[in-house]
Amino acid sequence: MKKFVECIVIVLLGAMIQEIKADNTENSNQSLTLRQQHIVTIAAFTAKGKTIELNPILHEGLDFGLTISEVKEILVHTYAYAGFPRSLNGLNVLMQVLKEREKNGIKDKLGTDARPLTTNKSKLEIGTEIQTQLIGAPIRGEVYTFAPVIDQFLKEHLFADIFSRDSLDFQSREIATISILASIGDAEAQLRSHMKVALNVGLTESQLRHLVSILELKVSWQDGQEAKNILDHILVGDSKIRITSPEEVSVKNQNFTGKVWVEILVGDDRTWNTQIGNVTFSPSSRTNWHFHPGGQILLITKGKGYYQEKGKSVRIVKAGDIIQCPPNTQHWHGATPSEEFSHIAIGTNMQVGPVTWLEPVSEAEYSSQ
Repeated sequence: MKKFVECIVIVLLGAMIQEIKADNTENSNQSLTLRQQHIVTIAAFTAKGKTIELNPILHEGLDFGLTISEVKEILVHTYAYAGFPRSLNGLNVLMQVLKEREKNGIKDKLGTDARPLTTNKSKLEIGTEIQTQLIGAPIRGEVYTFAPVIDQFLKEHLFADIFSRDSLDFQSREIATISILASIGDAEAQLRSHMKVALNVGLTESQLRHLVSILELKVSWQDGQEAKNILDHILVGDSKIRITSPEEVSVKNQNFTGKVWVEILVGDDRTWNTQIGNVTFSPSSRTNWHFHPGGQILLITKGKGYYQEKGKSVRIVKAGDIIQCPPNTQHWHGATPSEEFSHIAIGTNMQVGPVTWLEPVSEAEYSSQ
């Protein structure tokens, strides 16, 4: 069995494309909040038109603190960048989700609708002010001289009608916008522009790196990679965009305690409905509690570590072991205090939905073996 696992590892490592380094952090300016993380996935899956995947994502977003009003606003906001069809489809999924939750006795927070603007200024004036505030300077460009009407529409509709709505703050709207633009593809110039806006409205480099890591791990590896390359271009100031090597990028991620390296070997593959990653834990590091709607298989490839399902004792696992974690079973896994630990993580039945991350594993839980 051990040789079988080693053979699988060799084959999978041949497909390795990129590595993400993840550190746990509780500093709010280093990673996105749970609420902000769900803005990323809701906006991205809506923009892609993946209504099956959007259903559980909307449930999670409501569970983790988004109000009904905020979720509706994210879906409405999507139309400005991905079109009415995707936005309307998303709203239909939300209505279905709310009916399911009401039927199950779940009462979600309604939130507040956007307040009307109380000003005597024209929409053009309002939009110009908001656009200038977001970008940091008045916008100019050859395209606006070539087609002045698009400049008018951007200012009067996008910025005056949409960005002025206080159902979402500017940071939330930029998180949604970046997620949408990264997901629809072929919008490099706009994505670069909104990443700069995100920095201008107070999002940090680490938070943007966290955002693209969520796109990589939960939505599309390719979309996340392209967004990461654009972000690197902005931050480093290189003259050309380049593919980053495994050692170059460190991503903050609050779903782990300690230092963890995640190598995405096979992205969220919709032909085989699987996702495969090689995960290495430094001593004492581990995942948060989490569960996979479609289940998970772990192939232990190096060292000795811990695996625990909710309500059961901690299990010591070592190289050569295979763990089959049933769907929707809360669990965690990680390294022992004394040695590094690695495994191949196979997400199965991914069409059911992506992983749901929960609270960190406490020191008492970690030490209960």
